[in-house]
Amino acid sequence: MLPPPTQADFPTTVGLLAAEEGGGLELEGEKEKKGKIFHIDTNALHVPRDGAEVMSPLKNGMIEDWECFRAILDHTYSKHVKSEPNLHPVLMSEAPWNTRAKREKLTELMFEQYNIPAFFLCKTAVLTAFANGRSTGLVLDSGATHTTAIPVHDGYVLQQGIVKSPLAGDFISMQCRELFQEMAIDIIPPYMIAAKEPVREGAPPNWKKKEKLPQVSKSWHNYMCNEVIQDFQASVLQVSDSPYDEQVAAQMPTVHYEMPNGYNTDYGAERLRIPEGLFDPSNVKGLSGNTMLGVGHVVTTSIGMCDIDIRPGLYGSVIVTGGNTLLQGFTDRLNRELSQKTPPSMRLKLIASNSTMERKFSPWIGGSILASLGTFQQMWISKQEYEEGGKQCVERKCP
Repeated sequence: MLPPPTQADFPTTVGLLAAEEGGGLELEGEKEKKGKIFHIDTNALHVPRDGAEVMSPLKNGMIEDWECFRAILDHTYSKHVKSEPNLHPVLMSEAPWNTRAKREKLTELMFEQYNIPAFFLCKTAVLTAFANGRSTGLVLDSGATHTTAIPVHDGYVLQQGIVKSPLAGDFISMQCRELFQEMAIDIIPPYMIAAKEPVREGAPPNWKKKEKLPQVSKSWHNYMCNEVIQDFQASVLQVSDSPYDEQVAAQMPTVHYEMPNGYNTDYGAERLRIPEGLFDPSNVKGLSGNTMLGVGHVVTTSIGMCDIDIRPGLYGSVIVTGGNTLLQGFTDRLNRELSQKTPPSMRLKLIASNSTMERKFSPWIGGSILASLGTFQQMWISKQEYEEGGKQCVERKCP
């Protein structure tokens, strides 16, 4: 009998510790490699440790640190797949701008080190389109580091039409940090708090710090602070339906939010002002004279860079994905902006899944659909093909 399919969701961010000589025992979520200990998975990452730094093997959606990436793969196989790598074909997603050298290196790693039977690499945007039942469409992906519009036509990414903007989740987090500084609110992550007393709204928090806390690194402490900010973003912020207006914002209902240390207050106009920068970068202070594109412009610029014959197909399925698009009111505002910019001859259709999971993990869902198709079975790079043609075959077989 086949074991049930496994789903695992854990951050690609890992804790990194220089290992001491002679350490032998590996704990849950720990991987030791060449004098480094990696703390992988949510639980292991959240334990405060002396001097553990936080790092990610990925930069700009591409693998930069291969040693750390392998530690994550080892963890996945041993703790989640719980099976030998040589028994399962692997489909991986990749950024549309991934380089040839990195694609070949990944192919080589999977066949040589993990001895897998078959491999396939697919662009995240293509998988997102499949997850939404489309093979043509414009994928608007707004995550932590950037917002990108990627045109997909018949299952192929049109490279010339990719448009990127750095206005995304991390940018919103930065704005939230600035707001907290202005309001003199301290961000105290839960790991520091031993106990807290309820306080009335706006009153200074009354909490006790844990004794004997390890000397955590700055990068780890910041990571924990960011988790608090991300919760604030998801709970409080909202994108206004029309361009930001002081008067309108002042009349919006406020939202009450309590920090981990017990400080609580109501947030009003700030809720709308902060996310406004995603759509209209011109009114963000510190971004004066900038050339960054707002979300609506990212979409229209991308479609404008594609052949005129395929534009109707792109306007007709604008697929919205990525965790940052889950901000309340994001899709409504986008729909409104694009309706004003769409040429009268085109029909605009916005496709945005209502489920949080689907917006965050659409490439995963698209991959599971693709890999289960009968027609996909001849598309894999088999072990035999790899042995005959070398790592170069990834360029030929995985467009």
